[in-house]
Amino acid sequence: MLLRDLIDHAAAAFESAGIHSAKVDAELLVGHVLGLSRGGVQAAAMAGRQLTDTEAEEITNVFGRRRARQPLQHITGVAYFRNLELKVGSGVFIPRPETEFVAQLAIDAMPETENSIAVDLGTGSGAIALSIATEVPTSQVFAVEKSEQAYAYTAANFAKYADSGAKLVLGDLADAFVELENQVAVVVSNPPYIPAAAIPRDVEVHLHDPDLALYGGEDGLDVIRLVSASATRLLMPGGALIIEHADSQSEQVVQLLLAEGWREVRAHQDLTARYRAVTAIK
Repeated sequence: MLLRDLIDHAAAAFESAGIHSAKVDAELLVGHVLGLSRGGVQAAAMAGRQLTDTEAEEITNVFGRRRARQPLQHITGVAYFRNLELKVGSGVFIPRPETEFVAQLAIDAMPETENSIAVDLGTGSGAIALSIATEVPTSQVFAVEKSEQAYAYTAANFAKYADSGAKLVLGDLADAFVELENQVAVVVSNPPYIPAAAIPRDVEVHLHDPDLALYGGEDGLDVIRLVSASATRLLMPGGALIIEHADSQSEQVVQLLLAEGWREVRAHQDLTARYRAVTAIK
């Protein structure tokens, strides 16, 4: 079987299943099976590469998993975030492109002072914490994750980027890092913020991301309230808080933080002009 024919067939099947990145996903899955980059897959397809029966069977198998809306990252075991390659799988929230913008807000807020401290509350795969640690080499980064299932992936990612010096603990963000109180320059969080009765728009999120990483109580703001409380005790005066939220929650989060005494509370639009984060100063 010709590689290009199998890719074209898969892309059409993915589109009919409601997968928007159909051709890209097909090429990335082929690359996963054949050990090629996406560019290598495209070159092989253009050159008329014939697949062996074994290769075709393996590729067809992963195509079937993706058509059933299993996340691409669960199939490949890898999620790419900024400059990072992160291990992911069932039980850990897959980092999204919009969170790269939140990580940038945290990086921009970091002082240039040597050993300035950043804390990531509810780190998931470690995406935000490890972005700060690898891109701000003068920083000290601490992260906490509550889910034992997610922690297995998080610990592997922190081990991979051990040279960054970032530190990870298993625990609850509500009472983590008592030893750092009033010493932290930046607290950042991408907490669960979906209201309990809501259903996530993306099928992959609804079916495969862990509930602990998605749902934030009746109004979706329960964990954001905990983040605010923890940040209040952790941050030094003048320290910055950055919180990701749903695109419908910006005004609610702004008002919540103002009511709790935060200063310079600002809503931020991501690259798609949606309000997805709020920053504040202690």
